[in-house]
Parts: sequence; C-alpha cells; structure tokens
Amino acid sequence: MLPKSLPDLPHWRLLSYFSAALVMMPLLVLLLSWQQVDSMIWGHLLQTQLFRLIGNTLVLVGGVGVGVVLLGVSLAWLTSMCQFPGRRYFDWALMLPFAVPAYVLAFVMIGVLDFAGPLQTWLRSWLGNDFQLWPVRSTGGVVIGLVLVFYPYVYMLARSAFMAQGRGLMEAARILGLTPWQGFLRVALPMARPAIGAGAALAIMETLADFGAVSVFNYDTFTTAIYKTWYGFYSLQTATQLACLLLLFVFLALFAERRAQGSKRFPALDRPRAGALYQLTGWRGWLATGFCLLVLMVAFIIPVAQLLWWLFGSGLGDLDSRWWAVIRNTLMLGAMAALMTVTLAILLVLARRLQPLRRVKAAVALANLGYALPGSVLAVGIMFAFSFLDNQLLIPLRQWLGNEQAGQLLLGSLFALLLAYLIRFMAVAHGPLDTALARIRPSLPEAAQSLGQNGWAVFWRVYLPLLLPGVLSAALLVFVDVLKEMPATLLMRPFGWDTLAVRIYGMTTEGEWARAALPALTLVAVGLLPVIVLIRRSARGY
Repeated sequence: MLPKSLPDLPHWRLLSYFSAALVMMPLLVLLLSWQQVDSMIWGHLLQTQLFRLIGNTLVLVGGVGVGVVLLGVSLAWLTSMCQFPGRRYFDWALMLPFAVPAYVLAFVMIGVLDFAGPLQTWLRSWLGNDFQLWPVRSTGGVVIGLVLVFYPYVYMLARSAFMAQGRGLMEAARILGLTPWQGFLRVALPMARPAIGAGAALAIMETLADFGAVSVFNYDTFTTAIYKTWYGFYSLQTATQLACLLLLFVFLALFAERRAQGSKRFPALDRPRAGALYQLTGWRGWLATGFCLLVLMVAFIIPVAQLLWWLFGSGLGDLDSRWWAVIRNTLMLGAMAALMTVTLAILLVLARRLQPLRRVKAAVALANLGYALPGSVLAVGIMFAFSFLDNQLLIPLRQWLGNEQAGQLLLGSLFALLLAYLIRFMAVAHGPLDTALARIRPSLPEAAQSLGQNGWAVFWRVYLPLLLPGVLSAALLVFVDVLKEMPATLLMRPFGWDTLAVRIYGMTTEGEWARAALPALTLVAVGLLPVIVLIRRSARGY
C-alpha cells in the first residue's frame, strides 16, 4: 500500500515498465534468434573457432580476475594501511589508469614492445640480432594489458573498504598475537571481501565486453567473433546467436557479484581511520614506493608519454577538416546520449521515490541492468530487432503508401545507436542521481505542495535545483563513456559517423600507431574528467 500522502500516479509505473522493456527487448531478441540456425556457418564455427573462443574467453576471464584482485588489493592495502614515501600522491594517482581506454593501452603495448618496436630494436643493437623478448602478442600480453586498465575497479572499492574498517580491529588483532600479515589475511581481507568481489566482477564484465584491446592483440574472443560474423559472413542472425552465448558469461559474472555482495558483512567496530596503521621504513618503505611507482609508470605515465612522442613526431599531420568532423561527430553523439540518458534516469529515480512499490523498484532495477550487457550484445540485439521491423513492417508500409524505393529506416540509423547508448549507460547516470535524490528530504516537496505548487512546479522549483550536482555528474560520466565506447559504435554507427574510438580502431588495424596517438590522447584527456571527480570524492570521504 502507498502512503496516504503519495498520490497513485499510474504514469510513473508505466514509465518504469517501459524502461525495463527497453532493456528486455535486446535480450528477448537474442533468444528469438535461435528459431533458425544457419547450419553452414555454425558448422564452420564448430570446426574452426567455437571451442577456441570459449577457451580464450575462460582463460582471459580467469587471468584478469586473478590479476586485478592481486594488484588492486595489494595497492589498496599499501595506500590505506601503510605509511611510506610518496603515499599521499600514490593514493590518488593510482586511479589515473581509469582514464586510459583498454584499446589505447593495447596498441601502445604493441607499438613499444613488439618485435619491430623501439625497445626490442634497441636491445638487438646491443645484444645481437638473435635477441628476442617474450612475445607481447600472446595470451599473457592481453591479460597484462587488461589487468593494468581494470585493476582500479578493485583498488578503489578495496581501498574504501580498508579505510572504513575501525582502527581498533587491527590493534585487537595485534594484541592477540597476530602479525600484520596474519591480521590482513584473517581480519581485514574477510571484511573487505564483498567490496573486492564486486570490483573483480566489474573488471570481468568489462573484460567480456572488450572488443578493441583483444582485436589489437589479434586474440579471438566472442566480441571479435561477433564482429567478424556480421561483417565477414554477413549473417546478423548468427552474430546474434554468438552474442547470446557471450551473455551467458556475463550472467555468470553478475551472479558472482551478487554472491559477493550478499556474503557476510561485518560492521566497523570503531571510527574510520584518519591515518596509516603501519610505518614502513628503510628498504620496506622504498620497496612499497617502487612497487606503486612501477604500476603507475606502466599503466599510465609511459603510455601517455609514448602517445605524446608519436603525436609530436608525426601525428599532428592529421589535424585537418576530416579530424574536426570526427571531433564534431563524437561530441554530438556524447551530448545527445547524455541528454537522453540523464533525462530518463531522472524520471526513473523520481518514479521510485513517488511510487515505492515492489514492482516499480524491480522495474527500475531491471532498467539498470543494461550496463552489464556488452556493447556488441546490445548492438546485435537492437539491430536484429530493427531489421525485422524494417523488413516486415516499415518497408511494406512505405511501399503501400507509394514509396517504391523504400529502404531500411531503423537499421543503421542514429536512433538505433542512441538507443544502445541509452540502455548501456542508464546505470551510469542512475547512480549519481539516486545519491542526490536520497539527500532531498520528503518534507521539502511536501511543503511546496502545501503552498499550492502542482507537480511540475515542484519538479522545476524543488527537485531539479537540488538534483543539479547529481545531474552534472551523471551527464559527465555518460558523456565520457559514450566517447570511449567502441563495439556498439563500430557496429551501429550511421554511414559517415566516425568517432574517436572508430578512428583509433581504423588506425590500429593498419598498424598506424603514430596516427592513432592524436585521437587516443584526446580520449585520455577527456577520460581524466570523471577520474578527477572520483579523486575529489575520495578525498572528501576520507
């Protein structure tokens, strides 16, 4: 039952149901795609690729999952629990790899570490022509690249969990005779396990969704197979079926995250700590500094320095009219997607506030599930649905109305791409807005209503001004994520709508590392904006 002070507003419920249906649409299409199977293409896939795709995906998920946990937890423990030279700088600087898209770090690694790259060429000049480093175009290279990009998910959540633990817990462990290492394993780590599991699940879902990095390394996964099946075999239906298989891995990652969030939660027994617990002096302190500096150098400083070297070496030659057209397309897509997504997200958070029914809350939660769907899965789901609507409904209707040359209207349209962005990044916008709305006391809009203000007046004069900080944060996050999104943009963009991510893909597939530096640096610079927001929030929180 609704509280008597809340009116029964059916349009809020309909809005939440409609948003949930948008997310369910591509999922339903994926299931319907199995009504017909192209036996020739599937026979080829079974003989040549399918089992290798499954094996590669499992190895990649396992390697990245273990890597981000080891790296993220160790860095989080050092910066939150220990005092060593440079700790106050590494505390926030280790979040900077968030700004580097995975495919950017991937092509920098290839360009620098490959056999014909500058490092191996220099080493052969000293050690002889037979010298060769470990091949970077390998499974290990892909895993290392993705770990360096995605470890901040675990680092940020684990650091927050360690900082929230009371000082008395570790001191009690010390009194009971536990060493710092034993206290970490038996006290701090179990308490932080839900946060670590959630961060690892996010990193694994990003790994499953990645297309650009694995394509640069020529490492076949389901995302590359979907692209090749669509554009190589021209079979949208088989690509949709491959996307359905990829979705099984995504649901397993979601299940693991829910299990991690649902495991034991230990309340802090003391106030959050204001400083470090352990003083690392001498060689131990410098070892901690060296470890943090090595990770920061490899994950952020060296890649950005190499991009700058390429840019000022030969990359500035691409600053022409075509480049500015790419910038315009990218900014327009980001702005339109941010406007649409934030607008709908505002309505959804208000729907859950004004209609606190279980089914409305479930529908809003379902509408936020889109972030777990890889861009390639969304792309093939939406395009399969739109292809059916075009061929079975719109084209016959337009021909019946007299347009004999009617072609596809939805397939390959800007609307289809924006819909994919809306579904995928709804959860990104929902988080800041939900936090901002939680700070608005119900007594404020109730007071406005008691003064004679109607629903729209309350929205414009009470809710929107108080939601404005959350609106700006949500718009910024969605804008940056749209700029970096590669698979959905690559598969669904209208003809001529190249973006920075698409330009990077085109340059890297041809081995033009220097020419890819300009769009890559632009994305890194834009990606620093939400990282700065995260750093400022972290500083305020502790």
